[in-house]
Amino acid sequence: MKNFLIPTTLKQDTISAVKSAIVQGKNSDFQIVLMMVSETPDSFSSSQFLREMRTGISASQEEVLETCRYIIEKTPNCKLKVHNQYGLSSPIFKGIIDAFNVKLVILTNSYKQETKRIHNYLVKLAGNQKCPILHLGTELNKDNFYKALYIENTNANLHVKDVQQFLSANFSYEIVSQTAKTNDSQEDMTPYLSEAISKYDIDLLVETRKGEKIKFKKTKKENINDRLGLPVLSLYEELA
Repeated sequence: MKNFLIPTTLKQDTISAVKSAIVQGKNSDFQIVLMMVSETPDSFSSSQFLREMRTGISASQEEVLETCRYIIEKTPNCKLKVHNQYGLSSPIFKGIIDAFNVKLVILTNSYKQETKRIHNYLVKLAGNQKCPILHLGTELNKDNFYKALYIENTNANLHVKDVQQFLSANFSYEIVSQTAKTNDSQEDMTPYLSEAISKYDIDLLVETRKGEKIKFKKTKKENINDRLGLPVLSLYEELA
């Protein structure tokens, strides 16, 4: 059973994330978990704590949620779970991944742009999990991807055949081109990547990652996903 975790603040691109999950989960029973995280209210009063936990969602957020519910209701073998999480830590997040048997985390562009610390923390925690992460691109009408460009980390002990074998077993993506990741800046690599994307009609980038110590910086580091606008499937090296 392939289950999907979508951290969300119920922005419009959550609908695209749900559609992408449905495409990947087709032909099997699966569950989509929409997870909304909030800081634990700072209160010594149990009654005040409960009042602060019952914060409602806006009309636009409710509309997005109802659209997601409608889409999932029309999808055979698919169930929706809305999970509200108050407070977050590495063990808690790992417990959520295990409890829901999550096989893919889907991160939307809007979620990664959130300014609250807890949302930034979740994105960093996700990067340290062994679960694959699909970073969605900026094109909201694109739900499925076929042709992938593999960006090989020169320090990884992985061959493109190993990555393709993992993709074939778990997804519907085919690597049609590859390039080596250099120490150059993203800006320097962009022309070469753009040329390959155009030549081979690439609609997905695939890269590998390692766990990192979590640090919060004032300025966010721009990644390939931000610069090229294409979705990126990030695989934990030990898993692939």
